[in-house]
Amino acid sequence: MSPPAGAGAATGAANTAASTAAPLAERMRPRNLDEVVGQPHLLEAGAPLRAALESGHIPSMVLWGPPGVGKTTLARLIAGHTEAQFLTLSAVMAGIKDIREATAKAQALRDDPLNPRRTILFIDEIHRFNKSQQDALLPFVEDGSLFLISATTENPSFELNGALLSRLRVFVLRPLDEAAILALLQRALDDPERGLPRSAGQPAEALPPHWLERIAESADGDARRALILLETAVELRRAGRSRDPAAADDDELLTRLIGRGLRRFDKQGENFYDQISALHKSVRGSDPDAALYWFARMLDGGVDPVYVARRVLRMSIEDVGLADPRAQRLCLDAWDTFERLGSPEGELALATAIVYLAVAAKSNAVYTALSAARAAVEQHGTLEVPMHLRNAPTRLMKDLGYAKGYRYDHDEAGAHAAGQQFLPDALAGTEFYAPTPRGLELKIGEKLAQLRQGR
Repeated sequence: MSPPAGAGAATGAANTAASTAAPLAERMRPRNLDEVVGQPHLLEAGAPLRAALESGHIPSMVLWGPPGVGKTTLARLIAGHTEAQFLTLSAVMAGIKDIREATAKAQALRDDPLNPRRTILFIDEIHRFNKSQQDALLPFVEDGSLFLISATTENPSFELNGALLSRLRVFVLRPLDEAAILALLQRALDDPERGLPRSAGQPAEALPPHWLERIAESADGDARRALILLETAVELRRAGRSRDPAAADDDELLTRLIGRGLRRFDKQGENFYDQISALHKSVRGSDPDAALYWFARMLDGGVDPVYVARRVLRMSIEDVGLADPRAQRLCLDAWDTFERLGSPEGELALATAIVYLAVAAKSNAVYTALSAARAAVEQHGTLEVPMHLRNAPTRLMKDLGYAKGYRYDHDEAGAHAAGQQFLPDALAGTEFYAPTPRGLELKIGEKLAQLRQGR
């Protein structure tokens, strides 16, 4: 901002120095909704969050999204749309005592007879609060003592208790696309007040366009990371120019800065489970290319390949089954190969199994049959074992009719005692297993049809 009227040059220089001491990402925070890049689904004209702000009705809410997409910035801008007191807590540092102090202050402001005001309480990383800490907020959100605006990188369905979540409106913030990141980077280069420092009278720093593109790509949707990379890239380029003007645009500088790009992946969070779900569903959907992509993404994020090996084995049983019984053995062999070779060589064995599963014939018939059998057990309780199927090791049991009428299959034609009943009487004729007409299960189905006809 410009210095007040009458302020001297020294004061202006001091203000500039103070402003540039803050990190670039902090200085470039949007000052109003129109400066926010990305999130059009929330902030464009008529979008839900913008409509709420413009109507003056601000609900308690949770802003959910990955790092660097503007959750804290939005909370501050929302506070600017009201005359409410703005209080902030970080769930990383705060405890019950801090919550009580904040809610007491909110109640005092609400009950002030001369100037009653509402309070916005912003809680960052709210997923780090335990159940009792979340419960401590409930009565104050319920009675309107405060608006709660919270931010989280984790799925609120898992991390917030139901009572609190039911009182909050969830707004989902998305990762910024490369166009939004590029616009933000250019703004930081062009803004003489808040952007990158420049010498008096000098134009904005000019970076090669492909540098900005590489930075935007490497930021992976995170505005904060993009601005940190930009600030560092400019410093490296200036340092390189001072030593060797010819090397100032050397792409090796940028490569050293960016290094190996980082993708979003949380070994305990939603990204982890979303990606293993995508891998499993790609295999089930017979798309080896997508399956390999998600496997590579998980390796890139640092997943334990043994975890993937377990999940791949499960896929072979659940989704391929008897359509191709070789799949299960192949997955076991791939797991064993990985244990012997380790990373990265052993990962190729897992990739081989993944591709095989993706192109194999699919059947969940056994999976479905077991579920149906379990449902029958639950529904019918403890049905008696038919007498002819019971074991009869003693004379008393034989006298009582145990094993009476049992036909030994190997003594019958084709080693099959046609017509013999094996289910309890109440379930006689029930069919749980329905083979698919695919792969080996096609032949299994033909054989089973003959057997069932004989019964």
